[in-house]
Amino acid sequence: MFLLYAALIVVLLIVGGWMGLRIWPRPFPTYEAPRPKFDTVPLPDNLPPPVERYFRATFGDEVPVIHSAVITGRANLRLGPIPFLGRFRFTHEAGQNYRHYIEATLFGRPLMKVNERYLDGVGRMELPVGVIDNDPKMNQAANLGLWGESMWLPSIFLTDARVRWEPLDDHSAYLIVPFEDEEETFTVHFDPRTGLFQRMEIMRWRDVKDTAKTRWILEPQGWVTFNGIKVPSPASATWEPDGKPWLICHVEDVAFNADVSTYVRAHGL
Repeated sequence: MFLLYAALIVVLLIVGGWMGLRIWPRPFPTYEAPRPKFDTVPLPDNLPPPVERYFRATFGDEVPVIHSAVITGRANLRLGPIPFLGRFRFTHEAGQNYRHYIEATLFGRPLMKVNERYLDGVGRMELPVGVIDNDPKMNQAANLGLWGESMWLPSIFLTDARVRWEPLDDHSAYLIVPFEDEEETFTVHFDPRTGLFQRMEIMRWRDVKDTAKTRWILEPQGWVTFNGIKVPSPASATWEPDGKPWLICHVEDVAFNADVSTYVRAHGL
């Protein structure tokens, strides 16, 4: 009888834990910022055709200049085999720095907190199991994270003089971004029907202990508009060997062009 009760308790704990993984946390508070003001520049006339179609569908003839973005929302997180729900805030100084604050939750309450940043070319990740700081592989991965997440402030791909586009085919193009004294190249695929981008991919370090890079894939699963800027949401991140996303971000607010010079160097929410 004791073994029966023990087995029942284990089953109840497993079922209860699984139910806890299915409860969404409350959203983070909206980042308080004045309504953004945008300067604009003309849409460049030398873009590869699929790139021009995308930006014309997104902005029209005038491109808003975005200096910063604070992206807030909730997420599906997969840590190993376990699917969590969570919430996040990503803070970007466009094309320069970012800071991530992520909570994985159980029964809607924080179970694990992640602080990650890429400031002045140096990456740092703080996890419950330890800290990785200024590792060359992490710096490369963080820089690609900076540019990949710029899909939420997309005009940076036109207004930053260090960034350029090169043609590939009728529905794809290369996006070339800076990294230290070198460059990295994303392959970007566009939807032939809507003109919006379908996928960004690049070879990226997954872990500082890896000996080879892994293909990293970003894919919009929908589109929303904040302050007149169309951005992907939900949007997923996938390591190709996994075959399914480890992160799906559901964006609930984007604050553009706020002064984040202090906030991007803060800690936590």
